[in-house]
Amino acid sequence: MNPSNLLNSENEAITTQKLTLCCPILDRFLSGGIPCKSITEIVAESGSGKTQLCLQLALSAQLPVSVGGLSSSSLYLHTEFPFPNRRLRQLSISFINSHITHFGSASYDPMDKVSVQPVHDAHHLFDVLLKLDSFLLQRDSTQWPIKLIVIDSIAAIFRSEFGNTPAEMKARSSFFFKISGRLRALAQKFGLAVVLTNQVVDFVGSNEGINGLQIGNLACLYTSGRRVCPALGLSWANCVNTRLFISRSEEVPGERSGFVEEDGSSSVSLRSRRYIHVLFAPHLPPSSCEFTILREGVFGVESRDQIVADRSGQ
Repeated sequence: MNPSNLLNSENEAITTQKLTLCCPILDRFLSGGIPCKSITEIVAESGSGKTQLCLQLALSAQLPVSVGGLSSSSLYLHTEFPFPNRRLRQLSISFINSHITHFGSASYDPMDKVSVQPVHDAHHLFDVLLKLDSFLLQRDSTQWPIKLIVIDSIAAIFRSEFGNTPAEMKARSSFFFKISGRLRALAQKFGLAVVLTNQVVDFVGSNEGINGLQIGNLACLYTSGRRVCPALGLSWANCVNTRLFISRSEEVPGERSGFVEEDGSSSVSLRSRRYIHVLFAPHLPPSSCEFTILREGVFGVESRDQIVADRSGQ
């Protein structure tokens, strides 16, 4: 990418349409939501909430543009099985109860506007993306347009299909650029918001050289007491426009809970705290925001340090 293209992408990111997260705190943190015409990646360990965010986005896309939605359906490509259909149903009930005025009828089912498709490997994903162009063009006026594509997760298909030999790594990097190039073309042509999830791996090595290379605003990434880094390496990092990182930690909120285990010992009640961090984005400053996951969905936490500037090295 040459400098003029980079500048154009930065300006476009500022003015482009955004998709709400259905939470004022998270929307404010992301300057309006997830941008269209670009690729946003959510990096996190398992159980941190990245899939929950994606499910919520698949529902919020159905909201009118006037309230931050895209007035659209979504395509959810999942590579990890089984798909969390039960959780999507739970969220959809809460979603329609909160936004019934926008849809006019309690019989409206948000799940009808979420197309779910399994993807088994990287080549299958690329085949799906190749067919999307004609699929999106052929949708008639009676069908809602698709304006959101979710891939959950991108790491699962690459980590299982390619080995660690130099030839395999080279082939993997080539495939990275083919898939990301296809996603960028679709996003630009149809004004799509593209959201990917990625896993983390334990950080191994020194702080020097390529292993210690800082990619983004945080010098080190920690979650659940472990130092980690995004899966798929530097080549993949160059394929996304925005990278968000979710960290999780367990804290003791107070004294012992009073609950006694079978062996007679008393237990300590732990509370999970989750933060979403901006690692890099052309339109966002370095920042973090705490959030919580409830039965009704994912919500930012309002506090005095709700959004704080990250400091290098923390």
